[in-house]
Amino acid sequence: MPPLLPKQSILVVDDTPENIDLLSELLKDEYRVRVATSGERALKIAYSDEPPDLILLDIMMPGLSGLEICRRLKANPDRRRIPVIFVTAMSSVEDEQRGLELGAVDYITKPISPPIVKARVRTHLALYDQSRELERMVDHRTQELLKTRQQIIRRLGRAAEFKDNETGNHVLRMSHYARLIASAHGLGEESANTIFNTAPMHDIGKIGIPDSILLKPGKLDAEEWKIMHQHPIMGAEIIGKHDNELLETARIIALCHHEKWDGSGYPQGLKGGDIPLEGRIVAIADVFDALVSQRPYKPAFPIDESLNIMAASTGRHFDPALMQAFKAALPEILRVKEIYADEFGALTDVEFKIKEIDAHRDAPQGYPDILSSPKD
Repeated sequence: MPPLLPKQSILVVDDTPENIDLLSELLKDEYRVRVATSGERALKIAYSDEPPDLILLDIMMPGLSGLEICRRLKANPDRRRIPVIFVTAMSSVEDEQRGLELGAVDYITKPISPPIVKARVRTHLALYDQSRELERMVDHRTQELLKTRQQIIRRLGRAAEFKDNETGNHVLRMSHYARLIASAHGLGEESANTIFNTAPMHDIGKIGIPDSILLKPGKLDAEEWKIMHQHPIMGAEIIGKHDNELLETARIIALCHHEKWDGSGYPQGLKGGDIPLEGRIVAIADVFDALVSQRPYKPAFPIDESLNIMAASTGRHFDPALMQAFKAALPEILRVKEIYADEFGALTDVEFKIKEIDAHRDAPQGYPDILSSPKD
């Protein structure tokens, strides 16, 4: 036999014990009944880790009225979907209209009719179940679409690498650096992950730069730099404008990651807070990895020297507040650098999570203080 499903939970809220007893006795065989004799207790149960599937709510109660309880529940994004049925002696059209406007799904008048109570409870629980299943399906499909978009972004980021002289792991490293800086700056997990998933597209515009310029082993001349400075615009045009947050963030990063805090960057010469936050974050991550990595035209700079260079550029190239976040995240950033080192080969398809690093590994020491007094 299949396992029995747990009973659905109903919260009965009424300040009169007789009414609670009546409804509890009526419903206990089919549902798990919880009770509250005050509005405060009702909200505590509703906000708990095991909220009810439906609430039968009296209106006229001392303290918080049923209307106020309903209003608060419907204002809470995590609890607003719980169906509320008013069970009350107030039976005028105006009373019903007010309750329904606050978000109640139904209205039962006292004295109650047991068949009506059972029928309406059953109906609204079924509708609630259908609503949750639909939300689950939509969420599942949304996650599938998100993963697809993320894979497309990573593949396009990989395509840009084939045109460039940077190593395969650069995109991985700088994407993780950007996520860590964002988190240290106070961005929530969702925003930090959006930056992580879109940072790989930062140099997609290099697809449009001639190989003679992109792969030149020596310094670029003024005319070549003029062409190179077009790659952020090309990247933004490749991605295009979108209502979707993921793709729009990718476009912003592609366009703005070479802007500088003092306005001397390109392609738009934006300054300070006019540079989108995502672009400012990726600028730090991108430059740091470029400094500490070997390129055909330069050796890898030592970490100390690289941090000194970045400290000297704080307030000119980099946002000072974000450089503080970079400093706070530096131990984890250096661990990412170690794990995704180029000598380990291309690891573009490897999923990596900071939390999975051995907790007992010694964090690199001695570097953060280099950034404490940036040079002017």
